[in-house]
Amino acid sequence: MLKIESGLVLLALLIAGIYPALGRTWFEKLERRFSALARRRALSVLLVGVTALALRAAVLPIEPIPEPIVHDEFGYLLAADTFAHGRLTNPTPPLWEHFETFHVMFHPTYASIYPPAQGFFLALGKVLFGHPFWGVWLSVGLMCAAITWMLQGWIGPEWALLGGLIAVLRYGVFGYWADSYWGGAVAAIGGALVLGALPRIKESQRVGDAVLMGVGLAILANSRPYEGFIFSLPVAVILFVWMCGKKRPPFSVTLGRVVAPLVLMLALTAAGMGYYLWRVTGSPVRMPYQVERQTNAITPFMIWQKVRPEPVYHHAVMRRMYTKDELASYNLFRSPLGLLFKLYLAWTFFLGPTLTLPLLMLSFSLGRDLSWRDIGRPTRILLFLFLVSALGWAVESFYSPHYSSQATGMILLFILISMRHLRSWGASGLFLARGLALICVVSFALRAAAVPLHIPLQGFYVFPWYKTGFPSFARASVENELSHTPGNHLVIVHYGPDHEPFAEWVYNGADIPRAKIIWAHDMGPAQNQRLVECYGGRQAWLVDPDEKPLRLTRFLSRESAKEPTSYVP
Repeated sequence: MLKIESGLVLLALLIAGIYPALGRTWFEKLERRFSALARRRALSVLLVGVTALALRAAVLPIEPIPEPIVHDEFGYLLAADTFAHGRLTNPTPPLWEHFETFHVMFHPTYASIYPPAQGFFLALGKVLFGHPFWGVWLSVGLMCAAITWMLQGWIGPEWALLGGLIAVLRYGVFGYWADSYWGGAVAAIGGALVLGALPRIKESQRVGDAVLMGVGLAILANSRPYEGFIFSLPVAVILFVWMCGKKRPPFSVTLGRVVAPLVLMLALTAAGMGYYLWRVTGSPVRMPYQVERQTNAITPFMIWQKVRPEPVYHHAVMRRMYTKDELASYNLFRSPLGLLFKLYLAWTFFLGPTLTLPLLMLSFSLGRDLSWRDIGRPTRILLFLFLVSALGWAVESFYSPHYSSQATGMILLFILISMRHLRSWGASGLFLARGLALICVVSFALRAAAVPLHIPLQGFYVFPWYKTGFPSFARASVENELSHTPGNHLVIVHYGPDHEPFAEWVYNGADIPRAKIIWAHDMGPAQNQRLVECYGGRQAWLVDPDEKPLRLTRFLSRESAKEPTSYVP
């Protein structure tokens, strides 16, 4: 797909140089209708959101409800299950060492380590529609709608509608934001609300816009706290400079319509977060993520920090993950090669060849037919925001595209500004601007039809819209079989010495003692016996995921005289 997209971009460049009038009449008719729709701003926002929801639902036959694969997904699903049970955290289960796993804390309570926003959306999907995926679905639709609303505050309504539809095609249907439980869309909603409220507050000082900015800040604080803070800090600086500038409104206006609503929203957010953290970690200022990292990890948050001493691990697979795999990633990302890898991951996800072209064209214009002075003040503000955010991403020890999700609307805005400038390049530039939008539609259609057209799709660590998801392993099939087997079950998992840590089997829901299936680590015969006795009344199984073929073997207690029996899922 990447090669096809690159070929389409080269074809557009060729046509723009040879026959830029191609399709002019058709484009002009389409643009008139598009403009008439875009001028109805509220309808445009609604239309983009509904389109994202409809398209994701429409491709369910080829992109079905995803199976959780990645460690992070199980962590978010635990949060969703906890919230769906009507509580903020869970009591530590007996013999918790057997259930210890990645991105989950067990002391002082049993909970996901992640901020609650993504888990809240997943819980909403589970409660309203019966499955957490529908929370992902809702968040993606809201993201695309929020981005459209944000763009309307910065650029013309036609460009805003175009940007919203590009968000649908590139981020809202395929790719891991829409096809996993890993997150990304929720923080993008928060970033869009903050950035969309900024020009509206400066222009009209409406209380509603200040409230929406406060909502966006609350979402960022509860989805991507560090990146959200880095993103929000320059916004606060810009607002402060504006309130102290020559064109400022009367102080009573900014105090009553901007400052007071924002302070109120931030105070409510701080109080809510403090209460949540207190219930989960016992401290209103200590995050679950901090607890888990200080308990298990040796790699630090930032690239300048030193590696910590190795703690005591209960399971070899966790020791390998934290002391080898994570350490290798940490050493990579703090090197010059790691910075390039971050740029590559961000480029493949957010831009690709199609959306890179207008940015390249604009950069070529600087110093030739476009000077720095020609760049308007709003664009300079955006550059300031982007550079501060990019610096924040660069110094993190790890990176995936959802780390930058709060800046999704800003990235699209840069692309649209570049495309608008491209239209001023005469007939060739006009054709390119139109052609790039068409390429987004054609590429999306080809991705949707990739399987019947035999277009190869390759998996990747963090997959953009044109790649497949993560490879499945046998845990889901075993869980499905046991869920349809009478009675309750306890599955004791024994890993081989070279087990891949990312193929983790031991994850459980919020209420372990009452779960139909409990997953537990093998900790030796004596400890396993204690576990079976503690969680009595269950059929206990032993499984080795590294054994081929995979088998479930009945666990024999001391009182049992039966021969071992096996079950092949």
